[in-house]
Amino acid sequence: MNKKIIIVAAFLVSLGLTACQPAKRKQSSSKNNEINLKASNFQTKINGKKTDLYFLNNANGMKVAITNYGGRIVAMTAPDNTGNWKDVVLGFDSIKGYLNANEIYFGSLVGRYANRIAKGKFTLDGKQYQLPINNGVNTLHGGPKGFPNVVWDAHKLDDQHLQLQYISKDMEMGFPGRMDVKVMYTLDSDNTLRIDYTATTDQKTVVNLTNHAFFDLHGAGEGTIKDHIMMINADEYTPIDSTFIPTGEIASVKGTPFDFTRPTAIGKRIDSDNRQLKNGHGYDHNFVLNKPEKGDMTLAARVTEPESGRILEVYTTQPGLQF
Repeated sequence: MNKKIIIVAAFLVSLGLTACQPAKRKQSSSKNNEINLKASNFQTKINGKKTDLYFLNNANGMKVAITNYGGRIVAMTAPDNTGNWKDVVLGFDSIKGYLNANEIYFGSLVGRYANRIAKGKFTLDGKQYQLPINNGVNTLHGGPKGFPNVVWDAHKLDDQHLQLQYISKDMEMGFPGRMDVKVMYTLDSDNTLRIDYTATTDQKTVVNLTNHAFFDLHGAGEGTIKDHIMMINADEYTPIDSTFIPTGEIASVKGTPFDFTRPTAIGKRIDSDNRQLKNGHGYDHNFVLNKPEKGDMTLAARVTEPESGRILEVYTTQPGLQF
């Protein structure tokens, strides 16, 4: 029987699946669903605030590990079709691993603004704001000291709920307004990891929050995801220029390597001679989700790893999914 993991998000959702294998703790198939992590390896101080590791679990045996350093999902266990459990989220076994990683977004909360802002500039009520540049000519994921770099205040409410809170000061990374951000992680009994984001501010601003976990349904660090079968519930996507900024066009996926309306192996067309794949160095695009009504919580994507039978589904209220 296929084993299904569901991710529900109330803000922008990004589907991160990794084809390259960075440093990752070793694991092996086991009937044991334990996460082989020591909380002590995550207990330190960063900028005067204490970091730690928190565990959620449900009655099915599924477990999730989250650190309040950047709000990172560190690990998530899931069984295959024979009952063998593996961690399916790329991560490290200590805070040190994250601090020294070349990829700073492993599992992290992203803000104040996920994805890219062209040339780091935006205009609000006639006033232009300049943000620090950290991705070519653009600002990415809130700037060089965005939410992945901060220590969140953590409150574990019970075995299935963890609330993180962070107050971003006015003009932090160039964004106006003092913003109080709360993120609730809920591990439900149906193997749904629900992520609810709430942000309030004392003046008009922009905000776009997500989580940046990388998944490999073989088991994290155990092979390519190019053989994963993916469906994205989108008839259209937004083409990008050579700096990864959307051109403003909304294009049909039909007849292109971006058509995942029918389940297709991720790597099947990734080497196609296609300008958009060249611009994105592969897939790094927003898909315009098919929604009956604006704001509905609907299926955005489904990914299946055929050998293990593991399935990842992503649901969101938002209009777009970044793959």
